Formats: sequence, structure tokens, C-alpha cells
Amino acid sequence: MTVRALLLNQAADRKVTGTIETLPLDRLPGGDVTVAIEYSTLNYKDGLVLTTGGGLVKTWPHVGGIDFSGTVERSDHPDFRPGDKVVLNGWRVGELHWGGYATKARVKGDWLVKLPAAISTRNAMAIGTAGYTSMLCVMALQKHGILPAAGEILVTGAAGGVGSVAVAILARLGFGVAAATGRPQEAAYLRSLGAATVLDRKEITEAPDRPLLSERFAGVVDTVSGVMLAKALAQVKYAGAAAACGLAGGASFPGSILPFILRGVTMYGIDSVMLPKGPREEAWRRLGSDLPLDKLDSTVTEVGLGEVMDLAPKILKGEIRGRVVVDVSR
Repeated sequence: MTVRALLLNQAADRKVTGTIETLPLDRLPGGDVTVAIEYSTLNYKDGLVLTTGGGLVKTWPHVGGIDFSGTVERSDHPDFRPGDKVVLNGWRVGELHWGGYATKARVKGDWLVKLPAAISTRNAMAIGTAGYTSMLCVMALQKHGILPAAGEILVTGAAGGVGSVAVAILARLGFGVAAATGRPQEAAYLRSLGAATVLDRKEITEAPDRPLLSERFAGVVDTVSGVMLAKALAQVKYAGAAAACGLAGGASFPGSILPFILRGVTMYGIDSVMLPKGPREEAWRRLGSDLPLDKLDSTVTEVGLGEVMDLAPKILKGEIRGRVVVDVSR
């Protein structure tokens, strides 16, 4: 048996090249479940791996793809049997372990989640790590006790993968969503997902440079960090919360402690990579019920495995709208 894969190699100048190759099945790394992959996707972290490795990959050649969905083909794990529809996000797959840019993967069964009946394998990758992370952010705000009546929820980087899904979920749950984006031409798209207000990101980042600004937002889903997060926190209402999950604007935080100690604001750090299985399963269950799948379709661009390399630089530059689904059979 063989595997069709996008095999990556890194040159001395750190530039990554990729070729589609047919490999023997025994090239796959160890694991107790073999999955016939149907779809993968393209995330920011994938963009790093596909261009320079991003310091994430330790051995070459390598197969990237931090997400995949498909059907269990063989299992020595008690929780899975052939025919099960499954999804994988995180666990350093696509970084330290060969990932989803192939027609098969061999992984630890503990890393897999069975898909809810409402979510197809294609929809699972339209959601991907981005959408799964969005759901974790929403769950954090809800567990904090924020209800729709509390006021607007700000979503930063709203036209990207995480932001798009967050807007759709929050709107479905009845929240008023303020969608901030550096691409004002995407206003109609964001309103179609349910955003009540679309903000040019400058309205946040160029707000007065003060540690506390007028209270506006009941909560924040932040995919950007940097100045954006600092200025957003300065506008969170008393006892509100922010869920921070990304760093497209850099890892530094040029903010103040004052929102936390004078307004009682809470910030939740959202990790999607090493999260235990229980919360993962809850997030995917919630995605099956709380994400409007009809709106999800409008966020998706579908490509074949051979097109992934060309898209990688674009996602790093913030030039990809919504989600990219990769059909690994193409």
C-alpha cells in the first residue's frame, strides 16, 4: 500500500520546497490508528511550516498539515474502529509528527475525536483548528457568564479563519458582534456571517493611548494580540472578559494592568494544541449545534494538495479570506 503526500524539504537557506510523491505506507510514523484522510486545511501555522519551517519542524523530509479529517482504516485503540469518522487538531501533528497533507496518516488514537453526526469530513476542515479555536473562545466567554444582554462582543481579525467562524457562532447564539478587520472591503462578507457592526481595525488600534477608555465591549475574541489587544482591553466593560488565541499582530503586549485591577477584566488564554480530550469533544459537540453550517460554506475556498504551497505566503500576509479546505485526493 502507498501514500500520496506533499513531501517537504528544507534547504540550507531555510526555504522549504514541496513535491507530491507516492510513498510506501511504512514511511508513516508510529501510531495505533491509521486514518484514510479525506480533507485537510491551511492555517497560519501551516503557512510557517510550508515557507521556512517556522522553527516548528525538527526533522526533514516532513509532511505538514496540522489538521485532518477522514475515516479510520485500521485501529489498535479501544475507542476507534474501522469506519469511524474522525478529526484531528493539534498535538504537534504537522510539526513534530507527519500531518494531514497526505492521503493517509498514522497517529495516536488519543489525539483523535469522533465527528458529531451533523459535521461531515469536509465541514470538519472548513471548521479546522481555526473554527475549533473559535468555539473554545466562545465557550470561555460563556463560562465567564457573559450573556447577549451584556453588550457587544468584539472579534479582532474578523475576516480571517478564526475570526470568521467566531462571528458566525456568536451571532447564532444571539450576541451583537462588532467585527474588526484591516480589510474594510470584507464588510459585506462579515455582515453576511452575522456581524452587527464592522470596524476598520484603525478604530481600535488608533484609539487614544490611555490605559482605560470608555467601556464598550462585554467581551473580546482576539486573534491578533499586540496593540489591538491592548486597546481592546481598555474598552472592555467592568467584569468583562477577553479570550486571546492568536498573535498575528505580534507576541508583545504593550498594555496596562489597569483594566484587570480597576475594572475586574479577565483574560483567558486559549490553547488548542495540547487541550485534553474532554474539552475537545465538548467543543466539537458545540460546533455541531451552534455553528450555522450554511454560513460556513460562504467562508470556504477548496483547493487541491498541489495548490497549498502557493497559498502559504498569502495566509502569512493576511490575504486569505475565511477558510481553505484541502482535498488531498486532488
